[in-house]
Amino acid sequence: MFSLNGKTALVTGTSRGLGQGMAMGLAEAGATIIGAGVSDMSETKAAIEQCGSTFIGLEADLAAAKGAENLAEQVFDLFESVDILVNNAGTIKRAEAEAFTDEMWRSVMQINLDSVFSLSREVGKRMVEQGQGSIITIASMLSFQGGLRVPAYAASKHAVAGLTKSLANEWGKKGVRVNAIAPGYMVTSNTEAVRNDEQRYESISSRIPMGRWGQPADLKGPVVFLASDASSYVNGHILAVDGGWLSS
Repeated sequence: MFSLNGKTALVTGTSRGLGQGMAMGLAEAGATIIGAGVSDMSETKAAIEQCGSTFIGLEADLAAAKGAENLAEQVFDLFESVDILVNNAGTIKRAEAEAFTDEMWRSVMQINLDSVFSLSREVGKRMVEQGQGSIITIASMLSFQGGLRVPAYAASKHAVAGLTKSLANEWGKKGVRVNAIAPGYMVTSNTEAVRNDEQRYESISSRIPMGRWGQPADLKGPVVFLASDASSYVNGHILAVDGGWLSS
């Protein structure tokens, strides 16, 4: 039920962090991985090949206006179909709201929201044609909360949650499920600034019922679940992987 043997998964932002962790989980379940991004993916490629799966890396600048469309074109030049799409690539910028520039706003929205919609559309229409597929977006605790000094990130992640539900409503009857994972506070480069703030780090840590921040490997099980037949009747759901943060 959890096997992904014979499946092909496109995962954006696989060079490190959460994208690397999820790509590893999908590969360990048997999927062929197409990794996309602008950073060096050699570490991810080596780890996936070591576990016996296949990794194909594609350069994709999702910060560019047509980056998602160009990525989809590359993918379908190589593969007839894609079974799983994980929209993981994202960015964050921190500043007081009154100092948050339009340029900062647009750059976050382009990667975190615009490219997610564009890539979901391009891959999703192929999935609709083949009558099956699983799209997984990456939401956040800030899909539920406002955060501090991250207005564009919070807005984009609220929007990703709404986009996930909208696409799920439209495509569910066509065999394409759309769900989201909302990671809690994870040890990644995106949270480095927060973790380096000792007072903030301790404040956040004290509120996590499990008593620790998450690691990229903590997303392996959730992403395999949502990608596989194990979640065949799960659609439009936002799965919090947060150590209990939202319950505290």
